[in-house]
Amino acid sequence: MVDLDLAYLPATELARRIAARELSPVDVMTNTLARIEAVNARLNCFCFTYPEEALEKARAAEAAVMEGHPLGPLHGVPIAIKDLTPTRGKRTTLGSYAYENWVPEEDAPIVEALTGAGAILVGKTTTPEFAYASFTESPLWGATRNPWNGDCTPGGSSGGSGAAVAAGCVPLAEGSDMGGSVRIPAACCGCVGLKPSFGRIPFTILPSIFDSLSHFGPLARTVADAALFLKVAQGPDERDIQSLKPALGVAVPPPALVEGLRLALSVDLGFYHVDPEIEANTRAAAKALADAGAEVEEVELGWSRAIVDAWMAHWGIYLATFFGHTLAEHRARMDPNVVALIEAGQAMGAVDFKKTEFIRTEQWRKLHPILERCDALLCPTMALPAPKIGGSDADYDYDDAEGRFHGLDMTAVFNFVSQCPVLSVPSGFTAAGLPTGLQIVGRRFDDLTVLSIGAALEIARPWAEPRPPF
Repeated sequence: MVDLDLAYLPATELARRIAARELSPVDVMTNTLARIEAVNARLNCFCFTYPEEALEKARAAEAAVMEGHPLGPLHGVPIAIKDLTPTRGKRTTLGSYAYENWVPEEDAPIVEALTGAGAILVGKTTTPEFAYASFTESPLWGATRNPWNGDCTPGGSSGGSGAAVAAGCVPLAEGSDMGGSVRIPAACCGCVGLKPSFGRIPFTILPSIFDSLSHFGPLARTVADAALFLKVAQGPDERDIQSLKPALGVAVPPPALVEGLRLALSVDLGFYHVDPEIEANTRAAAKALADAGAEVEEVELGWSRAIVDAWMAHWGIYLATFFGHTLAEHRARMDPNVVALIEAGQAMGAVDFKKTEFIRTEQWRKLHPILERCDALLCPTMALPAPKIGGSDADYDYDDAEGRFHGLDMTAVFNFVSQCPVLSVPSGFTAAGLPTGLQIVGRRFDDLTVLSIGAALEIARPWAEPRPPF
């Protein structure tokens, strides 16, 4: 039988109790593996698990505790790694037949950091092909389902990680975020998801280390767990020339203080059509922060869907550059949407691509005055609740008669100002029982303030209960 109370313990609490000899790492791991066994056939959040290896490492972790060895901050804590991120000696498929049998020779730095802090890898989580979409569905692994409603997507592209955390399989899972791929599943699954400031966590898994969209970040159930992940995984690391230094002094848990802060609020970012229930939950979350002592100011950003269009153009170039070589051999077994994006990227000229920076520049010119007078910006994570599986981002790419953009995520625009950290936290539920999320967008490189605001909201509007029905 699975002990659900143990399955839903935060990573910070697990680590504390293991270090205090109140919990056995073997018992924790046995429960973790039983929970995965109980739900994964329905949810498809893991494409690989390593039960024998994980139990062996749990036994070693228990021996280290009993023998009084120095312990890392995640000692004995089960974690999951997205099947985009290289893991030494373990298949890493990127959700694609093109990489079906790839076995990396080295761990990514983030894997080194997490396991070096004592965490135990229990499995790899599902991703859409090349992490391209807001729906976690791939030709290789099929569709991943949302623990709150199995007919719905958990979001993407770190949907396997989001579903695994929400379902109580692991307290922490790694995700990557190029257009919202940590924050989208966080909102869809009722979790915490952090896109740190660009360069905060070293990112070396692409052929180029000069990309400007890509981040690693945690999927967690508490803000304290997200802070612990950041504290452990952050750089600097000389392998990534863009990694930031010095390291931040991340408090775990973060101080839950918003009194005296000035927060901007934009429900629609100037151009989105937003679901009424998501708007209501966004405003309720903003009010809770105001009641806790923050000054909340509703603002007009003056942004337009041109930012989304420019990001999509950039995304096509990204996919064409890093994965276009796979078309020659694997096109017939690739997601047709991936093929179309790659071909669009291949067709775009260098000058037109460079001109997307004009749009990013204008975007920042409109945002930075707001962040100069306000400590953070609040907005929804998603414009809609988690949609049904079987869809695609292309289904949510149109303007209505009033000129409002009917998009799905409200996240990719902030990868264009990637130096700004963004924390997604639960903001409530819809009448149908689906979670919704709030984004907290910080000033450049100010990860600590977004964590503090999230921690304050967690106290004001707790989200630990209810648990998903799965």
